[in-house]
Amino acid sequence: MPSKYPICKYEEVEKAFQKPGFWSASQNGSHVKYTNGKRITIIPKHYEIAKGTLKGILEKADISLDDFMDALKK
Repeated sequence: MPSKYPICKYEEVEKAFQKPGFWSASQNGSHVKYTNGKRITIIPKHYEIAKGTLKGILEKADISLDDFMDALKK
């Protein structure tokens, strides 16, 4: 069964995370720590973010796939 999670570029994920109130707190190498004041998640600053990695990022940030996809479209 194909995954419903897309392969996204870092820039797309970054913009989608800023819409629900996340901001960049710090960076260590190619990994950026994002927080909304309650939750912290690490996003790799790579050209493409794999489907499984994106799934883990969204789970850690407590963002549903539907909300993420809506933020990508806006």
